[in-house]
Amino acid sequence: MALPLSFALVACGGGSKASREEYLLLTTTRNGNPEIYSVHFDGTSQDLSNNAVGNYSPSCSPDGSRVAFTSDSDGALNVFVMNADGSNPQQLTSGTASTYTPHWSPDGSHIAYVTNESGNLQIHLMKADGSGDVNISNDQSDDWGPSWSGNGKIAFATDRDGTQQIYIMNAGGSNQTRITNDKANDWAPSFSPDGKTITFVTDRASGPGVYIMEADGSNQLNLTNSTDSTNFAPAFSTDGSRIAFVSDRDGYPSIYIINADGSGVAHISHNGASDNTPAWCLAP
Repeated sequence: MALPLSFALVACGGGSKASREEYLLLTTTRNGNPEIYSVHFDGTSQDLSNNAVGNYSPSCSPDGSRVAFTSDSDGALNVFVMNADGSNPQQLTSGTASTYTPHWSPDGSHIAYVTNESGNLQIHLMKADGSGDVNISNDQSDDWGPSWSGNGKIAFATDRDGTQQIYIMNAGGSNQTRITNDKANDWAPSFSPDGKTITFVTDRASGPGVYIMEADGSNQLNLTNSTDSTNFAPAFSTDGSRIAFVSDRDGYPSIYIINADGSGVAHISHNGASDNTPAWCLAP
């Protein structure tokens, strides 16, 4: 049974950030084309991108004031930023290559993202104003899905070993270290804010499921434990206590929240559209 939105609000963590409202950003087709929405736990939502093109993969800046996302408004997928209320969208990348999954650094000064401009998928790093772009994964294979930890490490997925596996590297691209080693595919890592754990997607069971592990790859635990649904796109909450993810267990892709120990699953989007790529945000 789906739990009401009020349940998710009560479950929000406290701590020093308790005075700032925590909410979700997501990509949704509820208005037809893919749009970036903010979804609040009081049941309200807002179309932030509000245009007639495709908008994807939102990421909230650490101070909550800006949202990075990708949009094909100029024909190719490029990285944009806008204010948290959807105003003042600005294009950061340009060209005919496609870009994917921007993710803010912990101090808000840089954005990591994926581009295929070299022919294969590579992870790039640029300043928050779009300058100083550099390829930091710099490999001949496909590398994608960067996620920052609070201490500046970046987790990502790569197929350089044949199957898709999770690696960690320093922010500048050094010390690239493999942390999963399974014959199945592992991808879509999301670091906890304290950098101690990583949630990710794997197809080692009957279908894609959400797992969690220590940052060194140990103690891997299946959180979703589903044999009849697809579960993907996990993202840690701002205090690390919960994980938002996408599941089609009710017949269409929608957003769920689960505690980091695998308990207390709550269904929070019920609109019949395709909801995807959840990201947590704290209001400024």
